[in-house]
Amino acid sequence: MPITDAHVGRTYPATAPYPVTAGKIAEFADALGDDSPAYRGPDAVAPPTFAIVVALAAWDGLFADPELDIKLSRLIHGDQRFDYARPLRAGDEVVSTLSIDKVRARGNSAFITVSASVDTTAGEHVCTSTSTLVHTWPEEASA
Repeated sequence: MPITDAHVGRTYPATAPYPVTAGKIAEFADALGDDSPAYRGPDAVAPPTFAIVVALAAWDGLFADPELDIKLSRLIHGDQRFDYARPLRAGDEVVSTLSIDKVRARGNSAFITVSASVDTTAGEHVCTSTSTLVHTWPEEASA
């Protein structure tokens, strides 16, 4: 049975702790082509989209849930938003917890809104990453 609005509110276990290092921040900034000095050195802050590194790990629970029948090959990432309480910084150790916030079924497609809370291992909330995913099934699955 594909994902439905009955799955709204489902939350998956937190990811393993992820150490945010100055080196990882610099690598991410390099991949973006951003040479801002804020992203360099021992006191580096992470670019705003860096949180996706941790949030994506939380998506594994969603993809591994056999009840939802979600296949990565049938998924489009439609929208992304980050709401910060404070920037991620070198030295932070964070985990992410994913929740299903909204599901809208349309024919053989579902528009799925998920949020991943990114928090320090000490329990401080850093940000929430909210994504809209569009998933399709073969026509016979929606009948």
